[in-house]
Amino acid sequence: MPKKEDFPVDPQPPPVSRGNFPPGFVFGVATSAYQVEGACADGGRGPSIWDAFTHSQGKIMDGSNGDVAVDQYHRIEDDVNLISKLGFGAYRFSISWSRIYPDGLGTNVNNEGVAYYNKVIDTLLAKGVQPYVTLYHWDLPLHLHDSIGGWLDRRIVGHFASYADTCFSSFGDRVKNWITLNEPLQTAVNGYGLGIFAPGRSECADTEPYLAAHHQLLAHAAAVSIYKEKYKEKQGGQIGLVVDCEWAEPNSDAIDDKIAAARRLDFQLGWYLNPIYYGDYPEVMREILGDLLPSFSEEETTLLRNSVDFVGLNHYTSRFIAHAKESTEECHFYKVQAMERVETYGGGESIGEKAASEWLFVVPWGIRRVLNYVSKKYNNPRIYVTENGMDDEEDDTLPLHDMLDDRLRVFYFKSYLAEVARAIEDGVDVRGYFAWSLLDNFEWAQGYTKRFGLVYVDYKNGLSRHPKSSAYWFLRFLKGDNAGHSKED
Repeated sequence: MPKKEDFPVDPQPPPVSRGNFPPGFVFGVATSAYQVEGACADGGRGPSIWDAFTHSQGKIMDGSNGDVAVDQYHRIEDDVNLISKLGFGAYRFSISWSRIYPDGLGTNVNNEGVAYYNKVIDTLLAKGVQPYVTLYHWDLPLHLHDSIGGWLDRRIVGHFASYADTCFSSFGDRVKNWITLNEPLQTAVNGYGLGIFAPGRSECADTEPYLAAHHQLLAHAAAVSIYKEKYKEKQGGQIGLVVDCEWAEPNSDAIDDKIAAARRLDFQLGWYLNPIYYGDYPEVMREILGDLLPSFSEEETTLLRNSVDFVGLNHYTSRFIAHAKESTEECHFYKVQAMERVETYGGGESIGEKAASEWLFVVPWGIRRVLNYVSKKYNNPRIYVTENGMDDEEDDTLPLHDMLDDRLRVFYFKSYLAEVARAIEDGVDVRGYFAWSLLDNFEWAQGYTKRFGLVYVDYKNGLSRHPKSSAYWFLRFLKGDNAGHSKED
């Protein structure tokens, strides 16, 4: 069993400063379209699967939706000013597919949607903030789900490619950093396995999660092929994919636990990165899943191989992993992994302080380990930490001052960034870091019950923005003041 003293977390971590990172290292903040834009029927936008899902009774914890969200669509200038004033050099945001093609089909472009994202990009650049654009952050046009079954139908690959082509053509003269898909694992498992995300499919024992994942990979490869053939040389940009990983640390030195932890990582990262770097799904997935895993043609394998200029990594937390002969998991995807996720050290202490979400513990040492893992297993790729952060519980009974005094979040960022700096010292090629999130926002199935923002959004008073202590900590960190200390240190 793991001993807490073997995984030290300093309650007062040593100061981390901008100087601990290489020149040119990118610091940014991140959001996604459905979570922040709102304006669900404005500017010619068509409905997405999340519009339908959130308006289905019982799907969202507080019964809310993203119809208005935090209204960034109408407040983009103010939010960009905030990003600039806090000292961030980059903003990772996503384009809503159904703002560009309301039906998703790639035939009738919505010029109002193109104009809106031109405004976003130009506003960012005018403030010296680089746009990092995600093409797909879960908000599939509803028509594609209703007409062909969304990610379950191979035709979606062509539709995504057409959409991506339009984005490259419309915005690529100014956008130099592209991400095809955000966390395809979450779409596949939560959207087409557990049913807790849109479109709400819950055929856990079926092929659907594996089919959805397969078509996402092919869509990624198709978009990258278009970018490289038509735009990359002329526009001078780079393109990648964002994967997510909860670090899996073996629960003991027993060989079964070590194998279980490795298997867990293959089912998270390997599912998407192995086809890109090695031409097929991980061997252990093939052995366990058999015919449930689709196959790649020779042409598809060629398109997939090395189809990223960088890997985007979303990382929040970690677990110890123990081998489990009889898994208690209900969903097929988790059950077949034959593992148990353990949240405590051998002495019973929690793996880390708990954030608001039940899955999120503050475990700084995990990010260094996962960065080293990706570097060693996948040929030392260029890596951006594209999301990292923690949440507080919404509590409208607390005074505003208390909600802004987010000391645990300050500790989280300080500790995790120190571990990212150590990973760079280890030789990992990390090029940038994006805090999640700029703003409190619509947190998917949890609605507005959780707050991930550096900036507090007052949902009851006109969606006004109020920077938290963590935002001011970043301001000082990025300016090089006080070696990253906050007033509360």
